[in-house]
Amino acid sequence: MSPKKHTVLVTGGGSGIGFALAANLLQRGHRVIACGRDDEKLQAAKERLSGLETIPADVASEASRALLLEWLQRYAPELSMLINNAGIQNHLDLRSSGVARQRIEDEIAINLAAPVLLTLAALPILRKSPSATIVNVTSALAFCPLAEVPVYCATKAALHSFTLSLRHELAGVARVVELAPPVVTTDLDRDGRRPGSGGPPGIPPEAFATEALERMFAGENEVAVGLAAALRVRGDAMFNELNRPR
Repeated sequence: MSPKKHTVLVTGGGSGIGFALAANLLQRGHRVIACGRDDEKLQAAKERLSGLETIPADVASEASRALLLEWLQRYAPELSMLINNAGIQNHLDLRSSGVARQRIEDEIAINLAAPVLLTLAALPILRKSPSATIVNVTSALAFCPLAEVPVYCATKAALHSFTLSLRHELAGVARVVELAPPVVTTDLDRDGRRPGSGGPPGIPPEAFATEALERMFAGENEVAVGLAAALRVRGDAMFNELNRPR
């Protein structure tokens, strides 16, 4: 268990893994603030989770990040944990001339640029806490790409790399943790789990959150759950198996 009760900001906290992490942290007695682009999802999450605080924010937008930081400085100056969870996943056929540039730019902005820039912006607040913690949610696909979601995999691999560098740079200032989920049964990859697709089965987000946070609070800084652990070890050797014809 954590020796200190944190004030936590979870990006993308209105649904999926973010919601499950928020629920688990609330059960542990932490103060939890969830942000996201969809205010309806945030309101629904707030109704389901007693004690959850919410604030609409698009972490891929510089202006929205600035407003979020102003809110945190005013209403949560004791912020001690940032969980960069928000993300999107697009199935892209790179052979097609019709691949939408905007979809690619949005995926890079939300999955990679946002957590990097939000982390740097939040550091002045976080480092005031002796228990400052930055948590980046990557993916099993950070270690071995699934070709049909190429940009998603590339952003998660880049976030994994950034996390390693950040941990080195912030040694003695903040704890830096990586949570790498396997396939999780959320809306992120509904297409990849359609019946007959041949994809690996997913685990419930609650199961991921429980295991990931247990291991994080037990002291692990790199938490790869389920399939993610196998891909972390085998890496490139798994590429052909993961991308075999279906």
